[in-house]
Amino acid sequence: MWNSKYRPKKLEEFVNQVESLDYFLKWVEKWKSGSKALLFHGPPGTGKTSLIQAFAREKNIDFIEMNASDFRSANQIREVLGRSVIQQSIFKKGKIFLIDEIDGLAGRQDWGGTGEIIKILKESVFPIILTANNPWDSKLRSLRSYCHLVQFGKISIFDIEKRLVKICAQENIQTEKEVLRELARVSQGDLRSAINDLETISRGKKVLTSSDLDFLGKRERESTIFDALKIIFKTKSPIAAKLAINNTDKDPNEIFWWIKNNIANEYEDPREIAKAYEILSKADIFKQRISQRQDWKFLAYMIDLMTAGVSSVKKDVYRKFTRYQYPSNLIVLGGTKIQRKDEKELLLQLSEQLHCSTRKIRQEYIPFFQFFKAARI
Repeated sequence: MWNSKYRPKKLEEFVNQVESLDYFLKWVEKWKSGSKALLFHGPPGTGKTSLIQAFAREKNIDFIEMNASDFRSANQIREVLGRSVIQQSIFKKGKIFLIDEIDGLAGRQDWGGTGEIIKILKESVFPIILTANNPWDSKLRSLRSYCHLVQFGKISIFDIEKRLVKICAQENIQTEKEVLRELARVSQGDLRSAINDLETISRGKKVLTSSDLDFLGKRERESTIFDALKIIFKTKSPIAAKLAINNTDKDPNEIFWWIKNNIANEYEDPREIAKAYEILSKADIFKQRISQRQDWKFLAYMIDLMTAGVSSVKKDVYRKFTRYQYPSNLIVLGGTKIQRKDEKELLLQLSEQLHCSTRKIRQEYIPFFQFFKAARI
């Protein structure tokens, strides 16, 4: 397969991801036993695995890879990695470990897989890197505290097209420039899929034309919240900002908190930050009206304000890499999920006994109970 054949053999061949590459090199240089691991996250085909493979090849160290989807139980993980992370390499200078697709671990059937990986991260005498498409999956909450998160963004059309041109030259394939540009465009930042598409339409051919693209169907992808934030904060088009959230897997309420939490990370001018929060506060008014009145016609106004409104406050686009942060309030809610569930069950029991709503119990009865308890003490 061309994806394997043309995988980067050294770091200088690595496409794009300058920020991520620089962070990785500084981390691995300073790494010592007991240090945090790295958690590479981002869309497929953006070089998360290729970076580690190229580094290991260039430095002549053992590259040991495990796919978390294939070895899910604690026993399986221990058999594959347990001793290897503490034993020196026999033939090479050292080792580097990659646990791929860590979000492939899933709930109860994994029988302690997450806990075993955390144990290995603590004991390892070699650097360990994890990869995930979605690092904010609730299954990874305990793992995240043992990792530094490194985001991989989509690869630019220009960089993908440049790599496709090089492959065509090495395979002696003649092609129209528009063909490679279209392959790069429809890949939507996924270099691996672009190379696969090129290989597919090139089978048995040495000349490619635009008509060969008809063989490929339309590729639809679900965008991540990071893609949506990048568009909202970077674009100057209100329509683009508004449409950015259409294909995300988050609901508008959660996207609201993502935008709120990252305004100050993106904008640098205090006046722009103030204006963005002012507009977001108006979106919050409509958000509350939806919640209180169940009047969903306000949702359109909320979305317009928190996307196009926040996007429009900047004078110029900030041409910088921004590491978008997970909303702090959602982290708190995640950490108190079990406590809130128990509290809700208790309120429902009291509601049945006292024949009133849980809201009235929370507002009127609970303060009385607390006062009564304090008085007895």
